[in-house]
Amino acid sequence: MGRQLVLAEKPSVGRELARVLGCRRGGEGYLEGDRYVVTWALGHLVTLADPDVYEKKWEKWDMADLPMLPQHRKLVVIPQTARQFRVVQGLMKRSDITGLIIATDAGREGELVARWIMAKAGWNKPAKRLWISSQTDKAIRDGFADLRPAADYENLFRSAQARSEADWLVGLNVTRALTCKYNAQLSAGRVQTPTLALIAAREREIRSFVPKEFYGVRLKLAGFTAVWRDANGSSRTFDRALAERIAEACRTGTCTIRQVRRMRRMTPPPAAYDLTELQRDANKKYAYSAKETLNLMQALYEQHKLLTYPRTDSRYISDDVVPTLPDRLRAVMTGDYKPFAQELMRRRPLSTRYLVNNAKVTDHHAIIPTEEAPDLWQLSGPERNIYDLVVRRFLAVLMPPCAYEEVELTLRAGDHDFTAKGRIVSEPGWRRVYDRSFRLEDEEEDEPQTLPALEQGQRLSILGASVAVGKTPPPPRYTEATLLTAMEHPQAQVTDKALQKILAETSGLGTPATRADIIEKLFSAFYIERRGKELVPTSKGMQLVELAPEDLRSAALTAQWEDRLARIAKGQERDAKFVEEMRAYASRLVAAVKASDAKYTHDNQTRKTCPDCGKFLLLVKGKRGEMLVCPDRECGYRKSVTQVTNARCPNCFKKMELRGEGENQMFACVCGYREKLSAFQERRKSAGAGKRDVAKYLQQQKDDKPVNSGMADALAKWLEKNQK
Repeated sequence: MGRQLVLAEKPSVGRELARVLGCRRGGEGYLEGDRYVVTWALGHLVTLADPDVYEKKWEKWDMADLPMLPQHRKLVVIPQTARQFRVVQGLMKRSDITGLIIATDAGREGELVARWIMAKAGWNKPAKRLWISSQTDKAIRDGFADLRPAADYENLFRSAQARSEADWLVGLNVTRALTCKYNAQLSAGRVQTPTLALIAAREREIRSFVPKEFYGVRLKLAGFTAVWRDANGSSRTFDRALAERIAEACRTGTCTIRQVRRMRRMTPPPAAYDLTELQRDANKKYAYSAKETLNLMQALYEQHKLLTYPRTDSRYISDDVVPTLPDRLRAVMTGDYKPFAQELMRRRPLSTRYLVNNAKVTDHHAIIPTEEAPDLWQLSGPERNIYDLVVRRFLAVLMPPCAYEEVELTLRAGDHDFTAKGRIVSEPGWRRVYDRSFRLEDEEEDEPQTLPALEQGQRLSILGASVAVGKTPPPPRYTEATLLTAMEHPQAQVTDKALQKILAETSGLGTPATRADIIEKLFSAFYIERRGKELVPTSKGMQLVELAPEDLRSAALTAQWEDRLARIAKGQERDAKFVEEMRAYASRLVAAVKASDAKYTHDNQTRKTCPDCGKFLLLVKGKRGEMLVCPDRECGYRKSVTQVTNARCPNCFKKMELRGEGENQMFACVCGYREKLSAFQERRKSAGAGKRDVAKYLQQQKDDKPVNSGMADALAKWLEKNQK
């Protein structure tokens, strides 16, 4: 009897599938049972070949050899994971394997992972597709009971392959052209560069902004405050003398209530989360980066099986998911969520008007809890925070709207009009799920005041009037939350009406699954740096935007490309046509770089020379501290100057930096605390830090990929010494 080979994307997912399918016999890189053999990739095992595989001359970076436009794509096995590829290839060639079940992530990139492995390994037997949105045992069993033909996803694969080829053609050609032209480590890409252009444009606005002082008048009355309004309804004036005259005229006496308006309003619950919205809220509330949130979601989806598939762009569910909602509510019936889940269960049938919309569900529905009951103590703090966001949003979207009465008073004091607004909540509805810190983006920042019971025509005594002074603020710098919004809706960045319409109909910059990686690339290339929550472009980033071809900076163009890739996935456009256009486009971009007469300046150049090639080193700020980097791409030397560590300051408990070299290495904190590394080691030893603590710390540093971490090196020596 033949067996089915199941190909997962990661070992952790593969082992879970094997457990559910009863595959218990282990081999190198796979698990086997009576009916199934489960194996896995390690992410991508196969990728597009580097330029030198096509042409030997392309091994050297030379402007004369550009553009690089190979006639046919070539796939190569990634050297670092070649061993696992050989395992998968061997299993595919086994005589008892009669079919393949593609069980990689259910999305565009997951499809590419599997198809390229199949192509490189020479798979020519039948194949089916497992397409599930959660990793619970029930979802896995249901998915295997409803396998789909792999051919149904052929267009999705073609879309993924076209995206990869376009990035190769545009990214590698323009990156080499810029690097060769300006003798600097510069890179560009069809999504990366327009995203950087958004940040750079905002920085130029801030630098050119000139603040203006404005004035307002506040009227103090018994129990509330009213604000002066001009004939156009504005509460601001740039005429200080006018504001002071109004305040002086209204400082004493009485005012009359001219109008009392009472309006019943309803605020519906916010829609369920897609990945981008979750990344926004996690950044606003917990300062998590987009990449951190995605990684936490992957753990909650794959390891803990508590949340559904994360890489989704839908905020709704389809009708077929509705019967599972009671089980999902029972699963979250714990802790703070229990009273709300119980209330919803008593209100049957469930109100799903704000959650169900078949027309707005694409490959995957919104992120919601699974039917798996959580062991909250097993979650890390950050995992618990993300789980909390999703569960509260899931409960909120099933609850009734918030009902309130809005009261607006219009008052007359002398010859001047004032207004006051208040709000009385009659039914909090979904807001009960959240604490008072929760606020929707489109709501007013000022908390509505409570107004006393007042009637039209009533006269009130004025207790005082004052002039309020403010300054027009510059546009705010992007945070990861607001940058994700700008990437999702780039039409807000342009003024041309026709262009806005085109952008509104496309999917924006990148996809929910790729936006986090794009932001991380901007950090790793030293194009942007983080100051608190703000993202600030470096000089290198600002210059790159000016040096890159104008077309490549366009949010409109790359958004249209993503729309075309979506059309390829739906079978509405041929992938070959798209790739051929990208070949021509790459040629035009290279020509534009060659013809440019712009200059690039290293304004972060130091007087320290590279020990390998002798060039002056550049001082750059990475995500984990400052480092010296050689500007020569072929040299690649880099050295840590200051390293942000996981060691906490004993005074203020903030993370400390490690500075210096050798015996002079010292911890430094922003609060002013200083401590030598040797003293730190003694303090840790006396506090009971053992070999296991140090090993764990070293692993954390390793996971964070530090560069030349002096502290990690020193602790490694300490650990080695104490193990002897």
